[in-house]
Amino acid sequence: MNRQLWKRILVATFATVTSVLVTSALGNRWQGQVALKGRDVTILVTVHPHNDRSRALADNLKLEDFSVRENDRSQRITSVKRPTEAPLILAVLIQDDLVSRVSNEIRGIKDFILRLPDGSRVMTGYITVGSLRIAQDFTADRQRAAESLRILISSRSASPFNPYVEVLDALRRFDSQPAGRRVVLLVSDGLDVSRGFRSASPMLSVDLDRAIDDAQRRGISVFTIYAPSVGLTGISHLAMNFGQGSLNRIADETGGEAFFSGTDFVTFDPYFKEFNELLGRQWLITYRSTNLEPGFRKIEVKTEYDLELLHPSGYRLSGKDIPRP
Repeated sequence: MNRQLWKRILVATFATVTSVLVTSALGNRWQGQVALKGRDVTILVTVHPHNDRSRALADNLKLEDFSVRENDRSQRITSVKRPTEAPLILAVLIQDDLVSRVSNEIRGIKDFILRLPDGSRVMTGYITVGSLRIAQDFTADRQRAAESLRILISSRSASPFNPYVEVLDALRRFDSQPAGRRVVLLVSDGLDVSRGFRSASPMLSVDLDRAIDDAQRRGISVFTIYAPSVGLTGISHLAMNFGQGSLNRIADETGGEAFFSGTDFVTFDPYFKEFNELLGRQWLITYRSTNLEPGFRKIEVKTEYDLELLHPSGYRLSGKDIPRP
């Protein structure tokens, strides 16, 4: 089944399941991937071409082709950086209780790390029982980062309390890193049952909300790959829907992309092929916000061409966070 069609079916499924559980809380969520410095806002924009025509258009994009609106007001862009001007800072996080077939993909993940451009900084870690286990802290030595990866435990004894608590730990480790394109690659089943199965919905997971908010504050874009675990997502269709929906939400609201196809996977190879292409089509855009009111600020990024752009849908500031003129 086409992956985009499956995503639409998934979204409709979990929306129906949770409609009796939630109200209009999403309208008050802080969405998007954004870094703030005074009134300057920096967003990571990824061009997502789907065919040869859109790839040709993407290849011809120029700095002046971008426009940004915030709360329907045109904003002045002060800086636009291509991937060659903004090095990649990447955290690779793998959930330790995923099915054993995921270990067959470790070689591919290593190859992906080794092929990253010079100047990239990589951290690797395992989402497992207890707390996040860092295999390799951020390093420019891609060989060292790749060699830090191991096969998974693939047992319930390695199941995390929930994946998003440990994602939060990983996000804080970006604070010591230089400026650049900040990205997380999260390989997980996405399911958070730490507060009961009822609260595992993408709309109700407290720690998913916290992880999204934290990624937004730190300007980190989260890309996700779904794989079932040896627990609930391996046996329950509803659990799988909740997990995939959560991974889709954290990717969408932080400016990333969720990679999955149906209920399982055959290989990660097509995901990494697409992920590599997306990393090469990223732009780091800074603009000066003209808005002074607290609350949610909707962001729109457009080009002169008919291209899909992955970018933050907005961000929220409280009154105390508003910089004064």
